[in-house]
Amino acid sequence: MHVAGGATEYRVWERASPIVVSQRQSSKNSGPFAFLTGRRGRAHGLNGLKRLAERAWSGFLTYAVKFGVVGFAGFLIDVGLFNLLFLGAFGTGHFFATAIGAKLISTSVAIVFNWIGNRYWTFRENRRKNVGLELVEYALVSIGGLIIAEACIWFTHHVLGQTSVLATNIAANVVGLALGTAFRFVLYRYWVYGEKRSDGMQNLAAAAAAAAAAEQEKTLVNS
Repeated sequence: MHVAGGATEYRVWERASPIVVSQRQSSKNSGPFAFLTGRRGRAHGLNGLKRLAERAWSGFLTYAVKFGVVGFAGFLIDVGLFNLLFLGAFGTGHFFATAIGAKLISTSVAIVFNWIGNRYWTFRENRRKNVGLELVEYALVSIGGLIIAEACIWFTHHVLGQTSVLATNIAANVVGLALGTAFRFVLYRYWVYGEKRSDGMQNLAAAAAAAAAAEQEKTLVNS
């Protein structure tokens, strides 16, 4: 009986041992970074990061495409009005018939058009409750883009000595426009219409929903 009991005890220990080992292995793989341990965990973590990056890139592309459509329409307004003024369609001999003056007017009109398009379409979910402050910030960023374009014209005229219509258009509407557009998109997306702006319509809606949920929970607890 003692031998049999010993054999029985051995078999019990043999069966229980894998459970102990499994528990030890499980404890090693627990914790906040468990998804990064082991081959399967690392693969799962990398897949999660990949999906997160894909969603972020998809959202970025959506904004970029919409911004591009609005910007292209604004570009047509900018270039068309610039050339009408610069070529004397509204008279000559005044400041707005010069390259600098024509660019000032054409860009200002395009800024207003682009603001309306971006506020109510491109970044509509992040548009601001304080319209006045949004417009001021939008205008400041747009002025920064305008300064870039004006600097390109000045450099072309006064440094390179190129004052032809073609050279002026390349400076204002190719180089200047490309640099100014990149500058404006980054600041519009992450400053003027950033998700973390406290008075954004999306954040206000989320805050209102959270407040309503908290009030409902409080009512259920008190009832």
